Amino acid sequence: MKDRLTRRIVMSALGVVICGVSVGMFKHAALGVDPFQALMSGLDAVIPIRFGTLYVLVNLLLLLFALVFDRHKIGLATLINLFLLGYIAEFSQKCVFALLPDPSLPVRFVLLGAAIVIMCLASAFYFTADLGVSTYDALSLIWSERQKKLPFFACRVISDLVCVALGVLLCRLAGFTLAGITREVGIGTVVTAFFMGPLIEFFNRTVARPFLNG
Repeated sequence: MKDRLTRRIVMSALGVVICGVSVGMFKHAALGVDPFQALMSGLDAVIPIRFGTLYVLVNLLLLLFALVFDRHKIGLATLINLFLLGYIAEFSQKCVFALLPDPSLPVRFVLLGAAIVIMCLASAFYFTADLGVSTYDALSLIWSERQKKLPFFACRVISDLVCVALGVLLCRLAGFTLAGITREVGIGTVVTAFFMGPLIEFFNRTVARPFLNG
């Protein structure tokens, strides 16, 4: 039992670290980030503080929502995600920029593909560990459970669309051109919003569950 708990903790921490690396790769590929990161990019464009700190502050607000309406969604993985992911993503983007300061379009697509695979692997570790969900994931879960009319998938799609819309609006307010906006909301956003499920399940079956079970 103790060994299994240790594995779950390691999987949660590893999942957050890997996810942070993938976010940095998404941002440097500049072909669109996942919906929540699209909102964060918009906020980052209008609020003059470092991205890692901004990520913590936004997630603290979402954490308050979760604590009020369903604190059972909050666990160790939630706190690891809240305090580490933003800074890891910021550091990862700097590292990728140092390696690829001016990537061509084909290289950016390769970077995007790698980021999607890495994010799916991270999600598999994170979800299989079952030690809490991110504050953003908790938002859709709590909404779907409390109103009982819309399934989780519908609640998640709606919340993703709201995040993307707000991200685009904030980028426009910050003076981004259309080309600048598509660097944050593009093909990567569509793929992560609708097509990551099968790849996450593949990594659940082939990597995360075997790791948890020894």
